[in-house]
Amino acid sequence: MDLLAWMAIVLGCAAAFDDLRRRAISNWITVTGVLAGLLYHTVRGGIGGLGSAVAGMVFGFVVFLICYWLGGLGAGDLKLMAAFGAMLGPAGTFVAALLAGIAGGILASGSFLLARQDRAIPYAPAIVLGAWLALFGSK
Repeated sequence: MDLLAWMAIVLGCAAAFDDLRRRAISNWITVTGVLAGLLYHTVRGGIGGLGSAVAGMVFGFVVFLICYWLGGLGAGDLKLMAAFGAMLGPAGTFVAALLAGIAGGILASGSFLLARQDRAIPYAPAIVLGAWLALFGSK
């Protein structure tokens, strides 16, 4: 595994643990993920790598923005997708968002079938799964 894979694993584990434990994702986790993705791609690809990382970050943020505005996601989820976007670039972020939507739908269905009183689910595990599948599926 390369450095990018390890960064995605650490980011995903920290975010999922934080969201499951506190039902929130700390800013230090998401900001560290964004900076790591930007730095990694700048070192590896120069200004073009930085541009790809920025485009992925913006796309990751924007793709979940409507869900955030509608109250379906928290701000931490939005920032987590931006962090993974900085690591995956725009094309990888698109795949990750689709896979996260599928994983989130499965989690929500399971929550509904279990008749939990609190219908809100921590969404970081779905985002992490989608991002990991997009990253490791492309290798």
